[in-house]
Amino acid sequence: MNERRIHQLFEISVLLKGAHALIECIGGIVLGLVSTESILRLANRVSQPELLNDPKDFVATHLLAWAQGFSVGTKNFYAYYLLSHGLVKILLVIGLLRGKMWAYPASLVALALFIAYQLYRFTETHGIGLIILTVFDLVVMILIWQEYRIVRRHVPAE
Repeated sequence: MNERRIHQLFEISVLLKGAHALIECIGGIVLGLVSTESILRLANRVSQPELLNDPKDFVATHLLAWAQGFSVGTKNFYAYYLLSHGLVKILLVIGLLRGKMWAYPASLVALALFIAYQLYRFTETHGIGLIILTVFDLVVMILIWQEYRIVRRHVPAE
């Protein structure tokens, strides 16, 4: 692929990562502010109509069970995780979009760590979403690496 096409794909993937990071930050803040009781009430409200129609509804029964077992400690962990994960990615996205040389290797390391954690979580949860996110992260890593190689070629030697 030519440099222009790689750069376009790089920018699109980084912007998508930035949007995802922003959603994580918002989710972390909201989760931190909402009580576990509110989460349980919402799960009840959402699952109740389904359970009245079908008491064995897979999604509704699992949602309700998840909400009932959702502790304050778990809620705080996920709120912190989403917010910190999102803030790290926003910082890296800003650095990448501004062409900061430190951001390329830092992003590769951060994404590699996120992928390792996602694969670990997959062994625990078998959630297909983790695999989809991991594949996307791998594609983004390849694009960051290609962009980094191009940018380094065009940076004058000091």
